[in-house]
Amino acid sequence: MARDDVHDERRNEMRNERNTAMATAVADPISDAIADDIAERAASADRSEGDLAPDIADLRRGGWLTACLPSDRGGQGWGCEPAGTQDAFDALRTVGRANLSVARLFEGHMNAVKLVFLYGSETLGDQVSDAVHDGALLGVWGADDRDGPLSATPTDTNGDSGLKLSGAKIFASGLGLVSLAVVTVPDSDRQQLLLVPCDEIDRADPSGWTMAGMRATHSGRYDFTGLNLPGDNALGEPGDYACEPYFEGGIWRYCAAHLGAAERLYEEMRDALVRRGRHEDAHQQRRIAEAAIAIETARLWLVRAANEIEAEDADPGKAVLALLAREVTHDACRDVMATVQGALGMAAHVEGTAVERISRDLALFLCQAAPDAKRAKAAQALIAAKTLPEHL
Repeated sequence: MARDDVHDERRNEMRNERNTAMATAVADPISDAIADDIAERAASADRSEGDLAPDIADLRRGGWLTACLPSDRGGQGWGCEPAGTQDAFDALRTVGRANLSVARLFEGHMNAVKLVFLYGSETLGDQVSDAVHDGALLGVWGADDRDGPLSATPTDTNGDSGLKLSGAKIFASGLGLVSLAVVTVPDSDRQQLLLVPCDEIDRADPSGWTMAGMRATHSGRYDFTGLNLPGDNALGEPGDYACEPYFEGGIWRYCAAHLGAAERLYEEMRDALVRRGRHEDAHQQRRIAEAAIAIETARLWLVRAANEIEAEDADPGKAVLALLAREVTHDACRDVMATVQGALGMAAHVEGTAVERISRDLALFLCQAAPDAKRAKAAQALIAAKTLPEHL
């Protein structure tokens, strides 16, 4: 047996041993210990130069990053296997309650891992599994710099095919923390997914991220110009990214984070009213009930959508459930924010408080990914289905 073959065989044996060992280290999304620490640091991280590294380190130590891997890779299938759906949902809500900026990065990691194992080669899956077990945080960066959109040119070096990149991505969340990103490049009239390293700090420019909310996500610009990739870093075929039910259907993940933030706002309002002795006021009781109904309605819609989308061999038409769940979640979050502000008055706007920060972050996060276009898609699907939502 050749030396390289022996080396590969031993490496595979070590990987299998590690995966077996990791499978016994179960991350617990129900536990609030990690979330409590993240929430405690949220106020200090709420600035453009804020550092989420300690929070990602907590998720890493707690096994939450590896939990997003498939079970046969030492993970728990969070977001990529039917059995991991409920835990993934609860984990996203839990982090959303603690800090939406952290939730944004965690959701991106979960999404990227899913895309790799949906469309990537076995070899690429091995590489990503190793990287995540070693602590890597992944992301999905889709928005192009208008002045220099990302493109890929085929290359051939000594018979090895590859790709040379040019251009940049913007709104690239997690600059300085994300080390591997799934990105889109045009191929004819479709999009091709690539897995690319993004850990060169000189290529990152967070200065363009000047939003009032989600400040610590460092969602700036990353320039890939001149970067060379192996050809097998492509994920699937052009157009795979838009395949349903996983494209629009996958929005249940960031909606779960939105819901967690709305749940936290509800709890902050309820507890503040009790502390002030105003919880028996009829107007405040109405607000408490209305906010409770809003978050529970959104939760029920999202649980159904997540379970349907992540089921084995899910029908592409199920994506409409996630689109509708997004509408419900959006409205519920807006209603809860308005209700909390009505209940607490000026106290809801005190800078640096949890209510003010979470409301600011949530208001921005709800703008993600062309909500009007998604609403139109949902309406079109409903018209075509010619049935009640319960039968979708």
